[in-house]
Amino acid sequence: MKYFALLAVAATISTTAFAAPETYVIDGTHTLPRFSYSHFGYSTQMSRFDKTSGKITIDRAAKTGSLDVTIETTSVDTGYPLFNEHIQGEDFLSTAKFPTANFASSKINFDGDKISTIDGTLTLKGVSHPVTLTVTSFMCMPHPMVKKDACGANATAVVKRTDFNMGKYAPYVGDEVTITIPVEAVKE
Repeated sequence: MKYFALLAVAATISTTAFAAPETYVIDGTHTLPRFSYSHFGYSTQMSRFDKTSGKITIDRAAKTGSLDVTIETTSVDTGYPLFNEHIQGEDFLSTAKFPTANFASSKINFDGDKISTIDGTLTLKGVSHPVTLTVTSFMCMPHPMVKKDACGANATAVVKRTDFNMGKYAPYVGDEVTITIPVEAVKE
């Protein structure tokens, strides 16, 4: 009888250890959020942000977690220095007053063992709105170079510039902006 009691305790301990939340630190060198929008209908313009930080916490057994991503809006890269300044101005990102944007999750949704969507709040230019990120890929495994566990994903959302007080030139320059976040994070 004692043997079975010990097995039950050991099973509980191993299940508890397996179900523990894991925290991953975002790798800013491999997490470069992009945004795209229609430019007068002629083309889809794409730009990115070069500085991102944050954390991801995942409890795969409980199918819960959290995501907190901060983007330095001063790191916007349109590919053209003069346009970078234009985008950082008061009509758009207003980086002098709001040097960061943030996405904080309220719920991570799973489809089986994979994260499918992340509900949360996007704060941009001092304005906060609910946003759902759609996760198009998600994978965790040992990182072959840093020799630690790592997770990666691609997530997208569509927001309206006018919702964040950045509506100059709308609708000619598209109001809808697609945000794409390729993220990689390494276990703490």
